Amino acid sequence: MRKVSLVLLGAALGIGASALSTQTQLLSGTSAVAASAETYRQLSLFGDVFEKVRTDYVEKPEESKLIESAVNGMLTSLDPHSSYMDAKAFRDMQTTTKGEFGGLGIEVTMEDGLIKVVSPIDDTPASKAGLLANDIITQIDDDQVQGLTLNQAVDKMRGPVNSPVRLKITRKEAKDPIDVTLNRDIIKIRPVRSKVEGGDIGYVRLTQFNEQTFDGLKTAIDKLQTEIGNDKLKGYVVDLRNNPGGLLDQAVMVSDAFLDRGEIVSTRGRNPDETQRFSAKAGDLAKGKPIVVLVNGGAASASEIVAGALQDHKRATIMGTRSFGKGSVQSIIPLGGQGALRLTTARYYTPSGRSIQAKGIEPDQEVLQDVPDDLKGKDETKGEAGLKGHLKQKDVEERGGSSAYIPPDPAKDKQLIAAVDFLHGIQKGAANVTKPATQN
Repeated sequence: MRKVSLVLLGAALGIGASALSTQTQLLSGTSAVAASAETYRQLSLFGDVFEKVRTDYVEKPEESKLIESAVNGMLTSLDPHSSYMDAKAFRDMQTTTKGEFGGLGIEVTMEDGLIKVVSPIDDTPASKAGLLANDIITQIDDDQVQGLTLNQAVDKMRGPVNSPVRLKITRKEAKDPIDVTLNRDIIKIRPVRSKVEGGDIGYVRLTQFNEQTFDGLKTAIDKLQTEIGNDKLKGYVVDLRNNPGGLLDQAVMVSDAFLDRGEIVSTRGRNPDETQRFSAKAGDLAKGKPIVVLVNGGAASASEIVAGALQDHKRATIMGTRSFGKGSVQSIIPLGGQGALRLTTARYYTPSGRSIQAKGIEPDQEVLQDVPDDLKGKDETKGEAGLKGHLKQKDVEERGGSSAYIPPDPAKDKQLIAAVDFLHGIQKGAANVTKPATQN
């Protein structure tokens, strides 16, 4: 699973070491010198190997790529979420977290080596040009799509605002391929979608945590309250399934949207003085209405912060299957035009002090989907515990992944149906249910 990591600025270290005794300082200094000498010997080894590869490898290597690979190898040996991003990857990451870019406005996937349109986004160049779900894009600016990765194809469709791009598409209903020329425009990723369920339930789906998420949530709740009416509104379903995470500050703001007080999350680094705590401010956007949060094996990171905070404060009932279990924080550290480091610098903890690292959030009520026979066994994520090199926890039983399947037809979505039924039958205090129940 490709995940978008939490972003947190690194805290500056304090200078409390000045209280140590002279003897301790002397011993520490001697150890530091010895460690430094060993480190330089190892760096000398790297220099020797690099020089041999540079001069004696069968083909002339690209030296910058060798160094990038060495740096990335060092970082990926730490844990699955630390890595090096070159300048382009860093720009792409910034685009993703900003949630705004120059493009066409289509959600796409790859099928049989070709790019398939999942859906055009409303009021974008793609929707205005008449692109439809299930259209197959075979060429982009006269370049064949077959042989490209999905990311490469997406990069070709993105570009400066008002610049043209030509697509050749095939459509089942059309005998001949269709040529379309579109002008790129500013596209805003919609991380929040909402609708009314059952006439009196507000359904809000969060697909990622980018810079637009909290504002989108607030707009969605205001719209639902207006459409349904506060007197008729029974409660909200907040759907975090298959949401891989995103920005820490957005996870805090989304949690705060439903809480009046109390801690939301804490982050703890290597040193005690790096601990940070984030607390809720007064004001509940849902005005005290009951909430069900849906999670599954694809809900990770920032999604788990929200689910854990609302669960610990007994503000919501968590339904679905166990979440992914990513309980670490990655700092994005720019390297002066040479890309950036994505470095794991802390673990996060729910308000009750739980770390969900390699364990996940257990739902209050487990609800299993009916998985089609051809997808059985393929619907489960590995979870954090299944990732090679993941951070371990002492004396904690690790848990593997769980099902991440969501039926494309909402009428067959047993988790959503269970959430709506729960809110329709809810009594005062029922949001505090903690006894797991299995539905088949």
